[in-house]
Amino acid sequence: AQDASETRPFPDDAPRVYFANLSDSDTVRSPFRVVFGVSGMGVAPAGVETPNTGHHHLLVDATLSAEERAYAIPASDNHLHFGGGQTETVLTLPPGDHTLQLVFGDRGHSLFNPSIESEVITINVDPAE
Repeated sequence: AQDASETRPFPDDAPRVYFANLSDSDTVRSPFRVVFGVSGMGVAPAGVETPNTGHHHLLVDATLSAEERAYAIPASDNHLHFGGGQTETVLTLPPGDHTLQLVFGDRGHSLFNPSIESEVITINVDPAE
């Protein structure tokens, strides 16, 4: 019999990424801190080949297209890469509602299979007084 661990891409406790300090419908003031959480995987800089590790990407007011999902997560003002292995950042966004999503990428900025991504949350940036 084949060992099940050889065919499964991840450990049984399925990896997940999440916002450690923000929840859906939170109101924040710019600039604000975003802390990235991950369980079931380790964090390593892009380009480092270590099993069961990856790095964070933060999508701000964006989603991944089918093409981006098939190849690599782009780098833009709305697709923020944390290839140094960072686990938090400070964002400055204009007042209003914004969507945020964490996506965990491998050493080459590609999605894992199955992909590891957080729920999309909407935050409201309160106008500074």
